[in-house]
Amino acid sequence: MATVLDMNVHSCTRVGCENQSKLQCPTCLKQGIEGSYFCSQECFKKAWNEHKKKHKKTGNKVSSYNPWPGYRFTGTIRPAKLSERREVPIHIERPDYAETGNPISEMELRGNTMIKILNNEEISGVHLACKLGREVLDEAAKAVKVGITTDEIDRIVHEACIERDCYPSPLNYHGFPKSCCTSVNEVICHGIPDARPVQNGDILNIDISVYHNGFHGDLNETLFVGEVDEGSKKLVKITHECLQEAIKIVKPGVRYREIGNVIQKHANSNGFSVVRTYCGHGIHRLFHTAPNVPHYSKNKAVGVMKKGHVFTIEPMINEGTWRDDVWPDNWTAVTQDGKRSAQFEQTLLVTDTGCDILTRRLDSNGAPYFETQISTIT
Repeated sequence: MATVLDMNVHSCTRVGCENQSKLQCPTCLKQGIEGSYFCSQECFKKAWNEHKKKHKKTGNKVSSYNPWPGYRFTGTIRPAKLSERREVPIHIERPDYAETGNPISEMELRGNTMIKILNNEEISGVHLACKLGREVLDEAAKAVKVGITTDEIDRIVHEACIERDCYPSPLNYHGFPKSCCTSVNEVICHGIPDARPVQNGDILNIDISVYHNGFHGDLNETLFVGEVDEGSKKLVKITHECLQEAIKIVKPGVRYREIGNVIQKHANSNGFSVVRTYCGHGIHRLFHTAPNVPHYSKNKAVGVMKKGHVFTIEPMINEGTWRDDVWPDNWTAVTQDGKRSAQFEQTLLVTDTGCDILTRRLDSNGAPYFETQISTIT
């Protein structure tokens, strides 16, 4: 069955037919094979015996991998094979879940809404972890290009962590198999790096967390792969603006629930929706702790900002519905309608009068990578 790809008009691929076409072979779509347009279902059927040879000859073996037969994917992204778990040298300090997968210290405080006020020594520790996390993300961002696999990005992240005496916080956290999260197109968050090469027009979120000398740092950015469409550019731009608008209100005395009001107002006014399943969080010696920081309006977040609080804001903004689904790997969160999602994250320290962005980019005047990419493309 042929599927509508876009509104561009092409010539029918079947030999002898010169009709205009908007339909493309669904197998070619899955395998990343360009062209293969047909003017009708009838033409597609007539060409099938010859056309299917193209799949066998040039099909992408990575994309044909499917560990969950019968699962109905919401969009076009498919899982690919995973490499072996990467090892961390014994001399690097590791969190309590590194071997067992169970973050015992976090689990002991589950349900506790008390927000820790960090002292100067603790602030210095989390500040350094955040600085190193930013350096790791910078290394990963430099490597993004058409054709690179997300597993290769994970290798770069892993090695960059080791070079800085950091443990990659995601590795074996509740059993997560990789050293970072890579979320492509309709993947909202927690995408597992694998053998799929990123393609021209994809948007890619790289989520970095590191553990150094007893403290975690956490940040992410969404980047463009090659040349992306205008709709994706707008989605990524507005998502970053949502984060920036939320950061502006951070100061002592502000209720954490106000963050969601700011984010949803800006997202909705630009035609986008806000994911509700996942939220920002406190972070320091624990990877995830109080406060919970929802990104949608009229939430019931507990707590008021005070000097010395450290937490993340990480809005996930969707083109279509805010509702999500999770792949059978129990990690990869995707949009229910298969439309694209973008995300940005910073770790923040509440100060006397506002906040410090501990994970800010230190070059290019702090501009996110996508802004540099737009100026390069245009």
